[in-house]
Amino acid sequence: MKKSKGKLINMIDQLTLAIAGFTGRMGQALIASAQGNERIKITAGSVRTMSAQPATDLYVTSNPAILADKAEAVIDFTTPEATIALAREVARTGGIMIVGTTGFSDGQQKKLAECASSARIIQSGNFSLGVNILESLVERTAALLNEQYDIEINEMHHKYKKDAPSGTALMLGRAAAKGRGVSLDSKKVVDRAGERKVGDIGFSVLRGGDVVGIHNVLFAGGGELITLSHHGFSRAIYANGAIAAALWARDKKAGLYSMHDVIGL
Repeated sequence: MKKSKGKLINMIDQLTLAIAGFTGRMGQALIASAQGNERIKITAGSVRTMSAQPATDLYVTSNPAILADKAEAVIDFTTPEATIALAREVARTGGIMIVGTTGFSDGQQKKLAECASSARIIQSGNFSLGVNILESLVERTAALLNEQYDIEINEMHHKYKKDAPSGTALMLGRAAAKGRGVSLDSKKVVDRAGERKVGDIGFSVLRGGDVVGIHNVLFAGGGELITLSHHGFSRAIYANGAIAAALWARDKKAGLYSMHDVIGL
């Protein structure tokens, strides 16, 4: 009886989770990670259209309102347009939303922030523990070094990635700019034609194969080069971080949070 009661309590304490775009690469990584976590119960997943429903035990929908109603937390690594539509529904329910989608316009980012007045939203360009530590190191290094050290950020991802530079590269660029006390928009350079200006924060992009994610931040000074880098070999590092963020958000108030809040950086 006692054992049975313990199981019941465990079931009640589980976080119910829905995964947007669950048939995609990140969606499948999230399912694999969640299935190995006793504190998580996956209840639903979404697909773009219901024309060809995949074989699964999950409740499957293409309706963001239904997806938001099916779980306490939703994880979304899809597209900016789909993420904003889902965020509105999560705000309606007052639930938790983990946003790993990148490539938002300024207007879309504003809409996401508005949804956080009613929902607990954790947004990050990268949910890896290592990348978030790298971000802190980049900010600190940029603060220590003056503009005589040129900052260049290069990244490589698989050939199917749509946005460039990656959300992680931009996250690292914002950290560098913050360390220097400037805005990234005023210093960002993605076109390398012409002479480099003092204080520029440059970006270069590679796409190919099935590379999960490689990011390098270079501080090039006279006579030396400092490189801070992170290589991601599996999407599991992002999935594990996203699920940890969902669990962290359970007892939090509505608001827009980052992985720095989750990790305590």
